Amino acid sequence: MSQSKSALRRNGFTFKQFFVAHDRCAMKVTTDGILLGAWAPVAQVQRILDIGTGSGLLALMLAQRTADNVTVDAVELDEDAALQAQENINQTPWAHRVRVHSADIQQWVNIQHGRYELIVSNPPYFEKGVECRTAQREQARYTTTLDHAALLACATDCITEEGFFCVVLPENVSVAFSELAASTGWHLRLRTDIAETENRPSHRVLLAFSPQPGECYSDRLTIRGPEQQYSESYAALTRMFYLFM
Repeated sequence: MSQSKSALRRNGFTFKQFFVAHDRCAMKVTTDGILLGAWAPVAQVQRILDIGTGSGLLALMLAQRTADNVTVDAVELDEDAALQAQENINQTPWAHRVRVHSADIQQWVNIQHGRYELIVSNPPYFEKGVECRTAQREQARYTTTLDHAALLACATDCITEEGFFCVVLPENVSVAFSELAASTGWHLRLRTDIAETENRPSHRVLLAFSPQPGECYSDRLTIRGPEQQYSESYAALTRMFYLFM
């Protein structure tokens, strides 16, 4: 048993309160996902939807951040990834309130009746390009199986009037995504530009959209300080998750 556990630890990422195995998932635990999971607003949230959960990372981070009466539905198209997400979740204190659904989100939303105060997604953002080693990785990287218009439509069908739909995207993709969201009735309410260091341009953007209009709050976060240590703002955002903070 100890040998099996040891092998598992080498194939994933250890956080303060849980472990995420990701060796059977096309997309691994990344800073993008950690940022989104730590940043998404959870005040007064009762139901959360994670679209394209992969290893279950976002679902677990949001479960850790919320009260015991909050439920999380995590939908994943790839069967292997969905199985691994379920295994990861089963090893945590939040297994009773995180449900994994192995399904195509575009079909799954058609049979749902409840709505969510928070929807999150770390979506595919590359258009079809160089062929990937596996179909699983191609599905995770490219917008061929779930383009941004379809993703926004799914979120529209599931969001409450006061809810937030949150994504993380490359900076050069975020403009077109925001314009598409605005054209379909979404309002940008929160935006955080992410840069590796203070002197480098932003390379990722965290976006929160709502069906309701209102003021948009924007800020900038740098990951590392001048000595290459994690910046104070990044450490403050992620401290409850990283072992070394």
